[in-house]
Amino acid sequence: MLPFFGKVHVAYIPNGKVIGLSKVPRLIEVFSRRLQIQERLTTQIAETIQKVIEPQGVGVVIEARHLCMMMRGVEKQHSEAVTSSMLGCFPQRERDAPGIPLLIRQRPNGI
Repeated sequence: MLPFFGKVHVAYIPNGKVIGLSKVPRLIEVFSRRLQIQERLTTQIAETIQKVIEPQGVGVVIEARHLCMMMRGVEKQHSEAVTSSMLGCFPQRERDAPGIPLLIRQRPNGI
């Protein structure tokens, strides 16, 4: 078991309820402290936001580097794994919404 680290991008379209900006990193931290895999982490964040505030849509994208890839096996130092979970009105396939990953990559430091 080796850790992974990276950036989490969260977007949602409100449907009456909104959450404070400090709640999003707190939610991410709760799930990321558990022993788990990146795919499950992505899904859990999106499903929790969907369940709690019932927005029109939720999109979560995680870009992470895995120490297992950096230290062992393929030994690719700058490889990133990207996972996404799109719920509600967000398109499920990247070819239907090419702008979402493009917006993420254009922003320095995920800001």
